[in-house]
Amino acid sequence: MDYFLLLPEGCVCHILSFTSPKDVVIASAISRGFNSVAEFDVIWENFLPDDYEDINSRYVSPRISLSKRQLYFSLCDFPVLMDGGKLSFSLDKKTGKKCFMISARELAISWGVDTPWYWEWISHPDSRFSEVAHLKGVSWLDIRGTIGTQILSKRTKYVVYLVFKLAKDHDGLEIANAFVRFVNRVSDKEAEERASVVSLVGKRVRRRKCNVKRPRKRVDGWMEIELGNFINDTGDDGDVEARLMEITRLHGKGGLIVQGIEFRPE
Repeated sequence: MDYFLLLPEGCVCHILSFTSPKDVVIASAISRGFNSVAEFDVIWENFLPDDYEDINSRYVSPRISLSKRQLYFSLCDFPVLMDGGKLSFSLDKKTGKKCFMISARELAISWGVDTPWYWEWISHPDSRFSEVAHLKGVSWLDIRGTIGTQILSKRTKYVVYLVFKLAKDHDGLEIANAFVRFVNRVSDKEAEERASVVSLVGKRVRRRKCNVKRPRKRVDGWMEIELGNFINDTGDDGDVEARLMEITRLHGKGGLIVQGIEFRPE
């Protein structure tokens, strides 16, 4: 017998509001008592970020009116642009935690401004942003992205990724260093000393006494490489910066196509 059918709908809603989006989906699949209220806005509104109305006001294109359940899953499956197209926002489907991607245009890219012989800005059919950065050729590769911790989900571990593709003629991207730091607490020098080693090309690279991180393919067709991670406790730690660099081996590098840097709950 499904005893949840005997409970008042308000009681069932109250129970589900203390669970997670994943738990609600599972419960509604195995219990008719839960399924009868799983569409209720009062449940799914609880899983939207507390500051959702503020985020909504910053969208590039207003969203059509949806139920809270439809809105939740829409934000999980279809990232939206905000702040004039400089940033994209989505939700992690299992937890409802906030995800953000900083567009390439908002990154600090050495030699990336007004130097089209080094970096060019082009449209790309697979990008959520209007422009991506295409590396034509540099010897000094340095890319930084910064976001304020106050906009991220609290009490959450975030992993940061460079989201990119490789052109057919890519070169010199076998090895780079990457790190993530709280700007107000850790200096560049300190962060560089503990930087991880990454390879953008995905091939096994031999390096003594260190593990080399390699990229993986995303469901949207792009590649991603982990730059580092951090814990956002109360959102009061100021800015957090992610950086990819290769500034010691000054050989030619080219063929990197950057969509952005993504901050995503683990």
